[in-house]
Amino acid sequence: MCGINYHNTVFLKSIYSLQKERYKYGFEIAFLGYSNSGKSTVINTLTNQKKLTRVSKTPGRTQLINIFEVYPGMRLVDFPGYGYAKISKNIKSNFKNMIFQYLKIQKCLKGIILLIDIRRPIKFWDKEIINSARNYDIPILMLLNKSDKIDILKRKQKLIYIRTNQLVLSNNISVELFSNFNKIGLDKLKDHINFWITNKM
Repeated sequence: MCGINYHNTVFLKSIYSLQKERYKYGFEIAFLGYSNSGKSTVINTLTNQKKLTRVSKTPGRTQLINIFEVYPGMRLVDFPGYGYAKISKNIKSNFKNMIFQYLKIQKCLKGIILLIDIRRPIKFWDKEIINSARNYDIPILMLLNKSDKIDILKRKQKLIYIRTNQLVLSNNISVELFSNFNKIGLDKLKDHINFWITNKM
């Protein structure tokens, strides 16, 4: 498999309207998850850049779609986290509509990285994302993030539980552990993105 160098990734732009600024060329990988799932930190870990994204201790800080360029034609797309309680219902609705619209219309999308805090259950909007991705035949890598926050036995049990009991997995859905602290799952993350890109070029 041809490897991709993520270390030279740069911030490209923030957008608020998919209809006005939708890319029609290249390849995109979308990062989705609840507002406290650690999406920004995962992108920073993937690219080996501590300040590429704005990591905030306040969930819900990202309210635009942030686009990062790995190389010309390949982009990482960081969506606003869904489910943050302290924003208005209208903003929440706009976030969710924006995500589902993107899944439906974006032909450049090659895969979804779905972030789940390993200490939390898979929630309603996670399941909605999974169902939509299945409908549009979009592959998903579910990362059980913050795996260093629980002991080894519990993290393995959670991984097995989700793989076997909570999700009806298909060829398009994979589940892996991830941790920014000790880099658990970083190679798996890179392998999945590399596969999606190099097999659909």
